[in-house]
Order: sequence, then C-alpha cells, then structure tokens
Amino acid sequence: MALAERRGPVTSHPVSGAVWPAVVIAAGAIVGAAALVVTFSLGGLRALPTFNACANATSSLMLATGFVLIRRGHRQGHLTAMGLGLTAGSLFLVSYLFYHFHAGSVRFTGQGLVRTVYFSILISHTVLAALTLPLVIFVVWQAARGRFDRHRRVARWTLPMWFYVSVTGVLVYMMLYVWFPS
Repeated sequence: MALAERRGPVTSHPVSGAVWPAVVIAAGAIVGAAALVVTFSLGGLRALPTFNACANATSSLMLATGFVLIRRGHRQGHLTAMGLGLTAGSLFLVSYLFYHFHAGSVRFTGQGLVRTVYFSILISHTVLAALTLPLVIFVVWQAARGRFDRHRRVARWTLPMWFYVSVTGVLVYMMLYVWFPS
C-alpha cells in the first residue's frame, strides 16, 4: 500500500498544479528581498548578520514544515514549504557572500572550552554547507523534472544535512555576535 493511501487522500489547494506554490514562493522571494534591502538601508553592513540568521531560521522552519507535510501526504504544502525554505536559503547565501566580501571575516572572542565547541560547530557547518549546496540543486532539479524516485532517494540525505547547516548557522551567529561579540 502506498504511503498516501495509508495516510488518506493527498490534499492540495484548489488552484491546480504548481501555480499556488509558485505564487507563494515568488511572494516569499519578494518579501525576503525587500526585507534584505530595508535591513541593509537601515543598518548598513552591520545589520546583515542578523538578517542572515533570520533567513537561516526561516529556512530551518520551512524545511521542518516541508518534511512534516510530505510525511502526511500533502504534496502541494510540501512544495510550498520547501520552495520557501529554498528561497530563504538563497537570500541567506547572497546576503552572506555580500557581507563577507565587504566585511571580511569576524574573529570569535570566546575562550577555553567554548572556543573548541564553536570551532567544532563552525567546521562541521562549513563542510556540510559546501556538500549540501550541490545536493540541494540536484534534489530540486529532480523534483522539477518529475523524477520523484531520484528526488526521494537523495533528499533523504540532503534534508538532514541542510537542516543541520541552517540550524548551526543560527547557532554560529548567536555565538559570534550575541554571546561572545567582538
């Protein structure tokens, strides 16, 4: 028995196909880009790390929501949540690269055990981020082409990695800018 049959019918929004998720994702991209512009214009370069943490937190929330929705058989909701997670992650990446291109690196000031913990998190975060990006592109590409068998097979590995990277991104921000600011 198929997963959707065990859990009941697949529900979707009355608007057919991918129109509804595309509209929501486009709206999310517009709102996110506007938030980035407003954040930068009000706070300058110094405001971008906070925006980045918010984008990462949003991405984490959307990834978790998308996972729950697909497990419950809600394909359209899954598509929308994952698209918003991808949008938030993309906004983060653009903002992060812009910030570090202009600001350079930021020194961690914590000492002792917390320094070891910070660099352990940072190193695992950075390595997994580099590995996750091509996997996310592959998974999205497979879903867009309707190759859901390949999508599912790789997404089982990609989602936990992407979620870890998003959550640890927020944790790195907290350690670097809030708990141990330079």
